Amino acid sequence: MKPSAVDIDLRRRQVMAILNVTPDSFFAGSRTADEDAIARRVKEAVDAGCSIIDVGGYSARPGAAEVPPEQEWLRVERGVATVRRLAPGMAVSVDTFRSEVVERVVERFGAVIVNDISAGELDPRMCAVVARHGLPYVAMHMRGTPASMQEMTAYRNVGEEVAGYFREKTAALEAAGVRRDRIVLDPGFGFAKTLEQNYELLAGLNRIRALGYPLLAGVSRKSMIYRLLGTTPDRALAGTVALGWECLRQGASILRVHDVQEAVDTVKLFETYTRNLG
Repeated sequence: MKPSAVDIDLRRRQVMAILNVTPDSFFAGSRTADEDAIARRVKEAVDAGCSIIDVGGYSARPGAAEVPPEQEWLRVERGVATVRRLAPGMAVSVDTFRSEVVERVVERFGAVIVNDISAGELDPRMCAVVARHGLPYVAMHMRGTPASMQEMTAYRNVGEEVAGYFREKTAALEAAGVRRDRIVLDPGFGFAKTLEQNYELLAGLNRIRALGYPLLAGVSRKSMIYRLLGTTPDRALAGTVALGWECLRQGASILRVHDVQEAVDTVKLFETYTRNLG
């Protein structure tokens, strides 16, 4: 039976597991292009304690190649079908900026969370589709496209400008019919930001949280970690855990990660720590 709604509290601290059904995601260890690899990843993420699995069929790394809509759909379909089969009660997120992919997912599998790296900027139909189906919506800040975004990093104050962008964007989303309690904000670490700007954004994350919406933080194994440390994505786990703690400290609700067990442990430690403050 296809779910008609996503039953999950997006304000509680939790972990979103990345399921990349792609051959070219920036972290090679996250690529799950065939059925067996997808199934292993789903089982591993569920066993580790994630509460959302985020299925993507289009790599959004800087300079990523264009993926035709039909190819993206086939990848997403393969991933969501596997999650529904192996973990039918799991909340599923679809990482796409294309409303046509969302429409096909809802028709085939029922309600999902939409995780849109462009916050509707790359597809003007997206907001209407999300509103019509009553779907939870993750709106991420990005300039340009994955191919051009790293040429668009001129900010006076990145934290203030991202917060200002979200003030306008959330008003537009609600005016389009997206329910306020289903909007999640993602500051877009690594998307149209320099290494230094990523840390400026992180330091002021509570400014975005003050807007009153749940926050998703996606820092997992990104270049803001491995380039700063002079290493590679496969050696960026410790940095991911450290920055994940700081995101939680500044009010993030959802950690979107490659390494589920470590993130689940981080959330558990953080919640125990905060209960004992003072």
